[in-house]
Amino acid sequence: MTTTSPQGRTDLLRPDGSAVRVLVVDDEASLAELLSMALRYEGWEVRSAGDGAGAVRSARDFRPDVVVMDVMLPDMDGPAVLGRLRRELPDVRVLFLTAKDAVEGRIAGLTAGGGDYVTKPFSLEEVVARLRGLIRRTGSATAARAGSLLAVGDLTLDEDSHEVTRGGRSIHLTATEFELLRYLMRNPRRVLSKAQILDRVWSYDFGGQANVVELYISYLRRKIDAGRSPMIHTRRGAGYLIKPGE
Repeated sequence: MTTTSPQGRTDLLRPDGSAVRVLVVDDEASLAELLSMALRYEGWEVRSAGDGAGAVRSARDFRPDVVVMDVMLPDMDGPAVLGRLRRELPDVRVLFLTAKDAVEGRIAGLTAGGGDYVTKPFSLEEVVARLRGLIRRTGSATAARAGSLLAVGDLTLDEDSHEVTRGGRSIHLTATEFELLRYLMRNPRRVLSKAQILDRVWSYDFGGQANVVELYISYLRRKIDAGRSPMIHTRRGAGYLIKPGE
């Protein structure tokens, strides 16, 4: 499966100005699709494969900058796949996905030069952040600084420095509040459902209640909207959106 057509703005580009290429390898189709959607949202070009052999074939044609791959695949394990990938792509970095109890798998992957790992369940934001780090370390992409600043009305958010201001006044946010606000600001005037927000900001299989979204929306409103024209709005039965204050 190949997915291109970036939907979000990217602040990492290849030296030739093209989109960063990421190969997703996981035999769990729903998870592979969710990861692909999140990475595509970053503005990256994404392909996916369901097993090791498919990963090797895709990499030969696609030439990815980085690979996110489950340690346990139906036909071979992740480190073995990495060994085959390295024959043609000696500098490729891999982010391994492992089960919580797969300590040996994590060690084997890193020993094989995998680069990094995250344990399941994980948040999509963590995966994106780890991949950014791997991409920068390979030198296969450069930062496009202008793309790191989001603005909605008089509210600004710097994705690199994590600075948030409204009307020139600095606003301190926790890590989760920042990710929630970033997701809203990347989709101005678009209603985002609780399910979409949970998938994007929290873990892909988050076991908590959807009211955690309501709770964090209330936290943001206290910091963003207090004493000002409101920017964060509720669409009852549909979700939340952000737009410039009146």
